[in-house]
Amino acid sequence: MKKLVLSLTMLAMLTACNSGKKNEKSTGDNPLLHPSELALQAPDFSKIKTEHFMPAFEQGMKEHDAQIDSIVNNPEAPNFENTIVAMEKSGRLLARTSTIFFGLSGIESTDEMRKVEEEISPKLSAHNDAIYLNDKLYQRVKTVYDNESKTLQGEDAKLLKEYYENFLKAGAALSKEDKDKLKSINQELAELSTKFGNMLTDATSAAAVIVDKKEDLAGLSDSEISKAASDAEANNHKGKYQLNITNTTQQPYLANLDNRALREKVLNASLHRADQGGKNDTRETILKIAKLRADKAALLGFKTFADWKLQDQMAKNSENVYAFLNKIIPAYLQKAKADAAELEAFAKKTEGADFKLEAWDWAYYADKLRKEKYDLNQNEVKEYFVLDSVVQNGIFYAANKLYGLTFKPRTDLPVYNSDVKVYDVLDKDGSQLAIFYTDYFHRPLKSGGAWMSNWVDQSKLFNTKPVIYNVCNYTKPAEGEPALLSMDEVETLFHEFGHALHGMFANQQYPSLSGTSVARDFVEMPSQFNEHWATDPAVLKNYAKHYKTGKVIPQELIDKMNKAARFNQAYSLGENLASVALDMAWHTIAAGSDIKDVDRFEQDALSKIGLNNSQIPPRYRSTYFRHIWSNGYSAGYYAYLWSEVLDNNAYDWFKAHGGLTAENGQRMRDLILSQGNTKDFNQIFSEFTGLKDPDINSLLKARGLK
Repeated sequence: MKKLVLSLTMLAMLTACNSGKKNEKSTGDNPLLHPSELALQAPDFSKIKTEHFMPAFEQGMKEHDAQIDSIVNNPEAPNFENTIVAMEKSGRLLARTSTIFFGLSGIESTDEMRKVEEEISPKLSAHNDAIYLNDKLYQRVKTVYDNESKTLQGEDAKLLKEYYENFLKAGAALSKEDKDKLKSINQELAELSTKFGNMLTDATSAAAVIVDKKEDLAGLSDSEISKAASDAEANNHKGKYQLNITNTTQQPYLANLDNRALREKVLNASLHRADQGGKNDTRETILKIAKLRADKAALLGFKTFADWKLQDQMAKNSENVYAFLNKIIPAYLQKAKADAAELEAFAKKTEGADFKLEAWDWAYYADKLRKEKYDLNQNEVKEYFVLDSVVQNGIFYAANKLYGLTFKPRTDLPVYNSDVKVYDVLDKDGSQLAIFYTDYFHRPLKSGGAWMSNWVDQSKLFNTKPVIYNVCNYTKPAEGEPALLSMDEVETLFHEFGHALHGMFANQQYPSLSGTSVARDFVEMPSQFNEHWATDPAVLKNYAKHYKTGKVIPQELIDKMNKAARFNQAYSLGENLASVALDMAWHTIAAGSDIKDVDRFEQDALSKIGLNNSQIPPRYRSTYFRHIWSNGYSAGYYAYLWSEVLDNNAYDWFKAHGGLTAENGQRMRDLILSQGNTKDFNQIFSEFTGLKDPDINSLLKARGLK
């Protein structure tokens, strides 16, 4: 729905090799060239400027190349310490620069930052290839693997396995000719991925709908109308109203806008933001990416890109993903048909017998039907969800009850934007566990969605503790007004904080195995699990307080929310399933496929799996599917649903053992949140839940399908 976690540890590994134009600016005062002297090495945003990145990348590449050469040319026989640990220690400047740059590029995407990203991305790819396609280095790694894989223990054994398999996955065993082909493909893919991301950001901004008359906005709140007016004025449309388009297909306005024609216009603007021709049309770019990925997979000996990508995930291959989907889709289709019929019948009461329910009507009539069936008004609910309270008395409170953590604001650390807040995270013994940054409000230069990542990774090898941030895109209220959240936005906050906890509890020797550096279809499990506490009675009543009166949310309203919890589940599940289907379709094409029409391919892919439903379009259409084209979720969007099975299984265990208790929290911390990538994920799951295999029935029940 709204969730995105960026693995900047992986981005940091994709660092650059050959420098382009020499930056003539002096590097002597470049703050990136040495670790920050601030607390826990938190970045000094007061000193870092865009002009510092290219010199730091260039110096970092040079240092990393020299370090790798030293490992390759070491006259001593290869062993774990002089090869694997030496690689883990290498490239620190490059990793630091990459982490900070890619963190900021998604948050403050200025033209200058884009230029740096466009220049550096292909070099990052080339540098990664220079390491993982280096035959002499691979032979050293292989020798260590052959000699020591059966004798090493714990993290050492896991790190060796990861390096060896990463070399194989990257193509280290290919011939020189095929390696050259792969390098060319990788470089072009890096360029296209960056291009797609920048095009989509522009396309989404340009898709905003301008409304001439205030009366056309009937149904929206006064604050929403005021925001639309100020946004229009800021974009030279004074006296008009601007409805911005968010990253997903469905738009928040659609649940409340009374004007049906405007609802249709808004949804169509969303659906077609990047397929209208011109500079923001992404179709040609994604065709190139999909075909190049298929070529890459074939070169590496795999039938499809999905099979290559999934080999180190819990799912293992595309067949298992499709088998997983086919367990859900039949139950979903039945529920979607029933929900659509109920909504259409409800709408006909006021709109007439000829009314036909369309996608732009769904949220609007679902909200009205919810009010009628459960006497639940979402705007009334929002009045109890004040952002600051949800943070302090919700996510922080639950973390204290479960894990003993406390959060102390600090204002001495510089931030990159005035919206950002910083907290010391103290463990239950009072020691400092981490530093936590929050950046919750939408800004024009910020990528859509919500995510978590690290400014500094935890590692005992480097004696570093985690410095973590959460990013969201909530509407910033007018000066002096509180930020009120919807229930969905509250769950997003808990979700991203679940990722943050996963990072905070990292307890690894090696940064490559630390925290959230885990399989894509496991990383969403701790975050989605943490969403459950948003509606836990003890937590809910602690943070849900009326923004005017301060009164705790009444039990009557909670009861209504609980009764309505499974209402309209078909839509959110269906749009998710459709996006998964598109992701898998694009990444199971064969090399040499002659696809020319993106729209036709999309419709055929959805029809083939039974999800081509005009009333419930994909959460992301192919043309604006940032997750899979530029954010690392290629052949991985299924991970949200896969992890939802895991998280519901874990929550079932909690419910059976007393729920929100410190004892249960400690068990969660010990067996899951602190493990990083040190064990097989199926083993981690089984040790916690006691289940041999994930039980999909938990998901079906939670979604109201069983």
